Amino acid sequence: MTTGPHLRVDRPSEGVVLLTLDNPDQRNAMSDEMTTSWVAAVDELAGDRSVRAVVVTGAGSAFCSGGNTSWIASEPDASVDHLRTRMIAFYRAWLSIRRLEVPTIAAVNGAAIGAGLCLALACDLRYAATGAKLGVPFVKLGMHPGMAATHLLPNVVGPAHARDLLLTGRVVDADEALRLGLVSQVHAPETFLDTVLETAAGIAATAPIPSRLTKLALTDGGHADFEAAIQWEAMAQPITLATADLQEGIRAAQEKRAPVFTGR
Repeated sequence: MTTGPHLRVDRPSEGVVLLTLDNPDQRNAMSDEMTTSWVAAVDELAGDRSVRAVVVTGAGSAFCSGGNTSWIASEPDASVDHLRTRMIAFYRAWLSIRRLEVPTIAAVNGAAIGAGLCLALACDLRYAATGAKLGVPFVKLGMHPGMAATHLLPNVVGPAHARDLLLTGRVVDADEALRLGLVSQVHAPETFLDTVLETAAGIAATAPIPSRLTKLALTDGGHADFEAAIQWEAMAQPITLATADLQEGIRAAQEKRAPVFTGR
């Protein structure tokens, strides 16, 4: 894949793509160049059937410090309608990662602040390095939360914790983030990315058709009610039962070996 300005794209193992936000001098703030590169990368990934898991991380000491504040405050005399048009395009650009049907992982190597944390929240899984700081301090900057924070955060940590974080604007460390459910695991910085990439490789080794369908089933917290869940599963599970991968998975279990899934 093509690496663009302020974004590195690597394939560390079969089926795994690593996207590295690469603007460390500005703590990986979401520059115009990075935003353009991000949209192009996601568009390319969405059409690549060889991709089975995507990991997002940051270069240097930060994951992502959020929107570029000089850009946010660059038009003090602009109309509300103009600003709304600009902001919604920015949100949609970065939240486009939700278009991907493969599992996505945020490897929060350092500070994930504001829109940067929302990017992590838009991923399916979040892991943090010890020492990382996470928060949505929009109100402390004098602005309403953006980047779908008021949807994504309650979906991940529940309404009570979301209200706490959004209304106080406080920043939490990795250990508290783990207790809140904001991240699933915390790892030592020295081995952090390697550990997350091992997890991604494990996901990439699972059968891709049920992996994608399971991700779709869990979108936005899963099905609205019990009946919707069993109706979906009563169709989605037979889809996977009709695949060659299911037969491979059963044979591999019987033969006590690792399965080799092909997506068929």
